[in-house]
Amino acid sequence: MSLLVDGREITLDKDGFLVDLADWNEAVAEALADREELALEADHWEILRLLREFYAEFQLSPATRPLIKYTALKLGAEKGNSLHLNRLFKGTPAKLAAKLAGLPKPSNCL
Repeated sequence: MSLLVDGREITLDKDGFLVDLADWNEAVAEALADREELALEADHWEILRLLREFYAEFQLSPATRPLIKYTALKLGAEKGNSLHLNRLFKGTPAKLAAKLAGLPKPSNCL
């Protein structure tokens, strides 16, 4: 499976995650979001950047609970809650947000 972004072929795994994390950029995130029928807005980008920070710090993609806790810690309780994250990422915030942020699938996600 692959994605064509700016004339470049980006390889995806069977679940639609990037095979090479170095392929990620904002255009790739937009293309991945298009595949999910999701229009990225400022609130989405805030979470995607936060996820990339989390990955840089811990070398893993967080499951939902750690994502909620980390978001609350960094952005406040109004954004670090399951309702906000589920609304932004179609009820699967850890999995979908990791995919759009160019990160590996969280290990506890099916």
